[in-house]
Amino acid sequence: QVQLVESGGDLVQSGDSLRLTCRFSGVMADYGSIGWFRQAPGEEREGVTCIEIESGATDDADSVKGRFSISLDTPLNAVFQQMNSLKPEDTATHYCAPAFDSSCHLYLSPDSYKYLQIWGQGTQVTVSA
Repeated sequence: QVQLVESGGDLVQSGDSLRLTCRFSGVMADYGSIGWFRQAPGEEREGVTCIEIESGATDDADSVKGRFSISLDTPLNAVFQQMNSLKPEDTATHYCAPAFDSSCHLYLSPDSYKYLQIWGQGTQVTVSA
């Protein structure tokens, strides 16, 4: 059973940067992709960034293009999300989750979170204006 622990969330000001870390343990061999979701109060969980585990190809949501990036460090069993030029609308709890499918297009599609079974506890990112 894969376990995930997110960290790195904080209270920051608009324009600041943060780096989130997700450390995972357990067997990841069955999974094709991993990435980050976020959920603001009263909103649905949305996919933000994704990396295909075998190819290293990445993709991200339109709302964060040019500002967020994802990277995977396999020896460290960690996936990172670098967030630059943060905006108040980025305020949310951020979660990482692996997916069996390797397609990041699928990973970032609406409602994809409903098909993922394993989640970490999340890390809170708050961006003040």
